[in-house]
Amino acid sequence: MNARRLGGLITKETLQILRDPSALGIAFILPLFLLLLFGFGVSLNAEHVPIGVVADHPDPTTDPLVAALRHSRYFEVRPLPGLKMARDLLSRREIDAILWLRNDFTRQTLVNAPASIGLIVNGTDANTANLVEGYVMQSWMIWLAQQNQVASHPLGLPVALQFRIWFNPALRSQDYLVPGLIAVIMTLIGALLTAMVVAREWERGTMEALMAAPVTMAEILAGKLLPYFVLGMGGMALSVALAVFVFAVPLHGSVLILALASALFMLVALGMGLLISSLARNQFVAGQIAIVVTFLPAFILSGFIFDIRSMPMAVQIITRILPARYFVSILQSVFLAGNVWSVILPDMAMLALMAVFFLGVTLARSHKRLD
Repeated sequence: MNARRLGGLITKETLQILRDPSALGIAFILPLFLLLLFGFGVSLNAEHVPIGVVADHPDPTTDPLVAALRHSRYFEVRPLPGLKMARDLLSRREIDAILWLRNDFTRQTLVNAPASIGLIVNGTDANTANLVEGYVMQSWMIWLAQQNQVASHPLGLPVALQFRIWFNPALRSQDYLVPGLIAVIMTLIGALLTAMVVAREWERGTMEALMAAPVTMAEILAGKLLPYFVLGMGGMALSVALAVFVFAVPLHGSVLILALASALFMLVALGMGLLISSLARNQFVAGQIAIVVTFLPAFILSGFIFDIRSMPMAVQIITRILPARYFVSILQSVFLAGNVWSVILPDMAMLALMAVFFLGVTLARSHKRLD
């Protein structure tokens, strides 16, 4: 590989990037738009859930429990006169849950017997139903602690549960989702940067002139890879800055490790784009292939939203060939937990192997001919 010829190709590609705003748009505008859209639009939290509270016999014992629900940001409490009305509202989706304090609730509480309390939750959305159940249990524990302070004898559960949440103590879904979003978005951006841009050269006829130049195929690929690598890393830096300063995601790990892992992943994504460009010489086809092959699998199977361990074994095996799976794991570890080497090193090794594979296959398939 001749350094002078490679420098000329890099200069040519850089000038083409500066003259063509679409590449800059893919590298900076598209990740900015997608990260803001998904970062603010996708949430696994459930707040201000409408819940109906039916107390058969309201009294000073039930009032603190209702107040605990009312003061929680997770609920919008609607006191209801009867269970029949509550069920009607639940069936019409005007409320999402019913808390039923039966007529013997106070009496059983005072004699330290199991209190008759009922919780009916709309299970159409299983995630919201599980969250509501946990939130009600949390409010119940707060009420129980308050009652124990004023009662002459302990009430309720014989075991007091004390728990700590590591890595995301505030349970903010953005802290969990935004690092995964960066991986998913940069998978698409990296593939699009090379796939569509190279396909555009085939459409415009400039690739034929490049093929006729006295340069090797390896120099052509390196000349295209390096400028878009710098461009993609710029988009990655923008995404990390948005995560830290806009979404307030903590960054506990090393910035150097994050940069190194991002560089490996960008090589993988650009290698996928070059491979796509060797198969499709039309921008529309290249864009469609990039979306189907990179974005959709990364969004669904990378562990960014859905836990891989809960997937069927066959699907878990498929996820092992997805680069985004390993980059999501690295990002979530570096952002939320720090430099967990038992996670980072194996994932970086897989990204390095994938980079060698995609770039090697692309070089093997690329020849200086037009067929």
